[in-house]
This record gives sequence, C-alpha cells and structure tokens, in this order.
Amino acid sequence: MSVLHRGSTRIMKNARRLTLLMLACHLATGIANAAALSDGAVRIGVINDQSGPLSDQAGVGSIAAARLAVEDFAREHPGLKVDVLTADHQNKPDVGSALVRRWFDVDSVDVIVDVGNSAVALAVQAIAGKQNKIVLYSAVATTEISGRQCSETGLAWLHDSYNLVAGPTRRLVAQGADTWFFIGADYAFGRNMVSETQRILASAGGRSLGALFHPLSEADHSSYLLQAQASGAKVVAFANAGAQLVSAMKEWHEFGMDSGGQIPVAQLMFLTDVHSMGPATAKGLTTLTAWYWNLNDETRAFAKRFSALRGVMPTAPHAAVYSSVLHYLRAVAAAGTDATGPVLQQMRARPVDDFYARGAKLRADGKLVHDFLLVQVKKPENVKQPWDYYEVVERVPASEAYPPLSDSECPLVSPVAARPKG
Repeated sequence: MSVLHRGSTRIMKNARRLTLLMLACHLATGIANAAALSDGAVRIGVINDQSGPLSDQAGVGSIAAARLAVEDFAREHPGLKVDVLTADHQNKPDVGSALVRRWFDVDSVDVIVDVGNSAVALAVQAIAGKQNKIVLYSAVATTEISGRQCSETGLAWLHDSYNLVAGPTRRLVAQGADTWFFIGADYAFGRNMVSETQRILASAGGRSLGALFHPLSEADHSSYLLQAQASGAKVVAFANAGAQLVSAMKEWHEFGMDSGGQIPVAQLMFLTDVHSMGPATAKGLTTLTAWYWNLNDETRAFAKRFSALRGVMPTAPHAAVYSSVLHYLRAVAAAGTDATGPVLQQMRARPVDDFYARGAKLRADGKLVHDFLLVQVKKPENVKQPWDYYEVVERVPASEAYPPLSDSECPLVSPVAARPKG
C-alpha cells in the first residue's frame, strides 16, 4: 500500500471518528436537555394577585412576561420543554401556601415566579426553603425576604422597602421636609415600609409624627387623610400600592389637599397606578423604580411586544419577571439539569445582562443588585404619547440603592445575624 493511500485511509478513519464524536455529543446534549430534567420538562409556576387590588402592576401581565421569556429561550434552546402554570393567591397567605404546596408535591413545579404580596411571599419562602425550591420574587417589598427570613433559594429581582425609601427620604429631609406622617396598608409590606422609612428618617435627622394602617380592601381613605392633614407633617407618605394608592390620591385631590402645602410621597408606585389616577392627579409625584418602558430602544422593543399581547405598557414587575425567568432558564441549560443546587450555582455565577439590568449579580442574601431610576410624573401637557408618564430625574447607582452586606440581617451572610436581638 502506498504512503499516499495509507494517508488517505487514515484521514477517512479520523473523519468517521469525528462524525461519531459529534453525533455522541449531540445525543448527550439531547439527554441533558430532556432526560436530565425532572419529568422531562421545566415547570414554572407564576403566582400572584390576578383579580384584586395588586393585579394591575403584575397579575396576568406577569404571566405574559414569563411566556415571552420562555418564547425567547426556546429560540436559544429548542430542545428543552418548558411549561408555565398560573394561579391567583387572592392576597391570602393560606391560599398561596396551599397552591404552592400542590405545585411542588403534585405538579412537579421547579420554580415559583412573581408572588407580589409580601405576606404571601413570606409564607411561600418558608415552604420553598424546606423543599429546596427556587422562588424568583418580583414586587415583594418586605426586607424580611432577603433579611432575617432569607433563604438560599429565595431571590429578590426587583426591589424591597429599603431600595424604595432610602434615597427619596434622605433627599426630602435634606430639602427641609423633615416631619412625616404615614398612611400604610395593614400587612407585611405596608408595616415594613413604614418601619424602614422611620428608621432612615431618624438617621437623616427627620421625625415621624404618626402612622395609620388601613385594610388591604379599604376603598375610603378620608379619615386617614384628615388625620394626616391635622398632624401638620410636611410630608404625607403612602406606604400602599395599586388600587389603594390610586383611591387615596384621588381623595387627596378631592379634599383640596394638593394645594395645602403638604408633600405627598408615593413610596411604591407603578406605571399602572399613574394610568389609573391620570396625570392630572399624579403630576409631580416622585417614586423610585427599577425599570421604565420608554428608557431606550431595548426597553421600547420589549414594551412593544408586551403591548401587542396585553394592550398596555409593561410595569417594572413585568420586566423583572421576564428577566428572572430568562436568567433561570439559561441557568438550567448551562447546568444541564433543573436540580436546584446546580441551577442556583449557575444563576449566581452568571451576570444578568438584558434590557432589565446590565451586568447585575446576585449577592449572598439573594438580592439582584442593579441600578434604580428616580422618576417624576409629568404634567398632563407634557405627556406626548400614551403611557409616557415619567420624567427620569436621575439614575441611582446600585452602590447607593442597597445597604452593604455588612449591615445584612440575613443568616446566610453572617451567623451573627441569626442571633436574636437584644
């Protein structure tokens, strides 16, 4: 046999080996994308308020956002099967707990998304932690989620009470608005937000002149507003959201309190709240938000897709749901399994880099650390297109928006934090 013939034979054998190797790798990838998944699919459970006072800012829109993320992921990884389950917890911890337990025990759900209501979130956190299941929180404001009740599997994507109140509170006190009165929702979110603000207020040299808490279903805020007016506080801070904030601000204007000299502060306000109030009522209100649809070409592109499905523009919680779901699914693909440990490892190792947050990282207490925007509601004559209600006042860098880890009460960060106070 000639040298040339032996060389040609060797090349052909090597080519066959390479083909077989590529086929084996392809098959292995297929196994990783299918058989390595529990029940052959990734199951995402979106649970939130879909019919009550917190439904506009998240609700069915969060389901749409999650499905958009699944759609985009499918283009990257067509071999992975992803199911989206949905449920309405009705803002009741017992209802939310029962639904989540069933999802874990019966329906093999791998990850819980959104949640929204702080009281429900704390109940879900306890269940998910025991069952070693991941929860991706959007619009959950209580600092307990990543504080004293933190969990290795609980990840806060959007905000908490500290993010929302720290900067604006210090800013107003520095401008001379140093006496505050609070009207808050009477559940974990409202009470946590008021206590966080009072703590920051005191450290900045301000004073709290009182706080009132109303039921989640409250529709008439007149008595609360009159007591706030009588307090003489320079600032009346609303630690409520959704339908309650909208109702309270409409009554604020009906009672002529908008011309009384007191400054109203919406401590948690969403784009849908402004839309419901109308810019004539909401004009001048400031709030902190993690995301705004009309910020740049990327945010507008997502908003256009979302609006085509829902007929409204997306809120910050909707964008956070999309981002968290896509990051989770990419971590599943990278890990080759939907097992919690490997997926969490990938989620923490990989930065979040999308239209919601650029280069954001998850830190040890479960917070996704990203920038915020201080925005002010435009005057009606300055609103040039539907839903374009915000003027961006300034970008608040992550370094200013989050407390340092050294101040964390999360036991995952420091064993000292796990010890009872006092």
